[in-house]
Amino acid sequence: MKIFPAIDIKNNKAVRLKQGKFNEATVYSDNPLEMAKKWINKGADFLHIVDLDGAETENLINEKSIIEIINKTNVKIQIGGGIRSEKKIKSYLDLGVERVIIGTMAVENPELLKKIAKKYGKNMAVSVDAVDGYAAVKGWKEVTDIHVLDICRTMEKIGIDTLIYTDILKDGMLKGPNFKYYKMLKEKTNLNIVASGGVSSIRDLEELDRLNIYGAIIGKALYNGDIDLEEAYKCLQKE
Repeated sequence: MKIFPAIDIKNNKAVRLKQGKFNEATVYSDNPLEMAKKWINKGADFLHIVDLDGAETENLINEKSIIEIINKTNVKIQIGGGIRSEKKIKSYLDLGVERVIIGTMAVENPELLKKIAKKYGKNMAVSVDAVDGYAAVKGWKEVTDIHVLDICRTMEKIGIDTLIYTDILKDGMLKGPNFKYYKMLKEKTNLNIVASGGVSSIRDLEELDRLNIYGAIIGKALYNGDIDLEEAYKCLQKE
């Protein structure tokens, strides 16, 4: 199973949110590049970057920090947050990003998603941030009546094979992932499922691995020291 250390960027600082609330951000570093290098030095080969200001307002506040990480590291990067146009997708891919993450577009403009997927599908993932399985949009501020399985069916039809599923109520709470939902998604879809939200221990990672989940994004548990990244890689290699 792949591990994706998360670097959430707000006002050019590396932060973590609690349940996606923008007014509950804890700053962990004034230098996102140094945070990226820290995880790389502990074995990370694929980083998960989120432009929080982009997700909330689509402003380019964090562009400098993001480009710096892309240009000054040599690992794969997947990035999300405010990516709602073909132009932005292409610009990130042209910079060398491995995978762009689509959120709001998958819910609000599936026709545009289908069009773009014809060109870039193999380098795209869809992120569904949800409450009880129902997708939230606009930086988690609005919960819709669209269920994650409906989005999964669209993804399978248009050739996007990676789903990042975040349980908002678990995110940043360090109380474990929603294993029930990950098991359901694995059983009912043919997608690569990436778990996000609530991963709080190596035991959680081992359980996700047992469920044959493709990958896990780790945020707060890394920053607080609840998970040692080097130890996590070693434990998963033993599985």
